[in-house]
Amino acid sequence: MTLYTQQSTNVRKTWFLMTGFLLLVIAIGFALSYWYGNSMFLYFAIGVSLLTNVGAYWFSDKLVLSMANAKRIESKEDYPDLWRTMENLSITAGLPMPKLYIIDDPAPNAFATGRNKNHSVVAVTTGLLALLNKSELEGVLAHELSHIGNKDMLIQTVVVVFAGIISLIGNMAFHLSMFGGRDSDKKNPILMIVGLLAIILAPIAATIIKLAISRQREFLADATGALITRYPDGLASALQKISNFHQPMRVQNNTIAHLFISDPSGINDESEARKHEKVSFVQKMFMTHPPVQERVDALMGKKR
Repeated sequence: MTLYTQQSTNVRKTWFLMTGFLLLVIAIGFALSYWYGNSMFLYFAIGVSLLTNVGAYWFSDKLVLSMANAKRIESKEDYPDLWRTMENLSITAGLPMPKLYIIDDPAPNAFATGRNKNHSVVAVTTGLLALLNKSELEGVLAHELSHIGNKDMLIQTVVVVFAGIISLIGNMAFHLSMFGGRDSDKKNPILMIVGLLAIILAPIAATIIKLAISRQREFLADATGALITRYPDGLASALQKISNFHQPMRVQNNTIAHLFISDPSGINDESEARKHEKVSFVQKMFMTHPPVQERVDALMGKKR
C-alpha cells in the first residue's frame, strides 16, 4: 500500500467511524424520545452540548497551550533552526506558518492545535529538539503540519461534541428512569437498571470512539507528513527514538493526551518487555495512539 492509498483508506475509515457515531446518537435519541414520550430532553441535550463545545472550539488553542505549559516563541532568533525548518515546510505544504510554542520538558513530544490553518499552533518540547536530528525533526514538524492541513482539529472538535451529546443523554436517561418518564414507568426497576447502564456505558463508548478517531488521524498525518518531506525514513526514525524514551512528561492532562505525537505518559507498546508482542484489539481500543511499530511499518510500506 502506497502513502497515497493509505491516506484515502484512513479518510474513509475516519468518516465511517464518525458517520456510525452520528447514527448512534440519532438512534439513542429516537429510542429515548419514544420510550419517555417526550423529545424535548434530547433537543435540550444537543443544544447544551453544541453551545458548550462551540465555546471550547473558539478558545481551544489557548486552553490546550495553558494545560501543556507552553510558551510562545516570539522571535526567530530564539530557536532559529526550528523556526527555519517550520518556515520551509509550511511553504512546501502550502500552509500559513503556524505560531510556534516551546514546552520546557526533557521528554520528546509535539502537538498541533488551533481551529483552522489560519489560527494554528505547533508546540514542541525542549527534549524533542535535543533528541532528534534535522531530518527527524522535519518529519515530526511535517506530521504536525499535516494535522493542520487535514483539518484534524475540526474533526476532533466534532467528535468531542458527539461524545458530549452521548454522555449527556446517558445522564438524562438515568435521572429520568429514576424520577420521570411516563406515569406507568415510574420507579420501574428495569428502567432504573437501563438508566444506570446508560450513564456508565455512554461515556465509555464516547471515549472509545474519540480515541479511535484520534488513532486514525495519526496514521493519516504520518502519511501526509512523509509526502511533505519526501523522506518517510525521517519520521519513522523519529517515532522510534521518541517511543524508546520512556520518561513521562512532567505536566500531563488526559484531556489533551491524544493531541501529542506520542503518549505523554511515556507508556507505549514499544517497551522492552513487550517490544515483540502484538498489541491486542482490546488494548488498542483504549490507546491514545496507534502502536508505534504499526506506524513505522506503514511509513516504510511494510505489510503486517
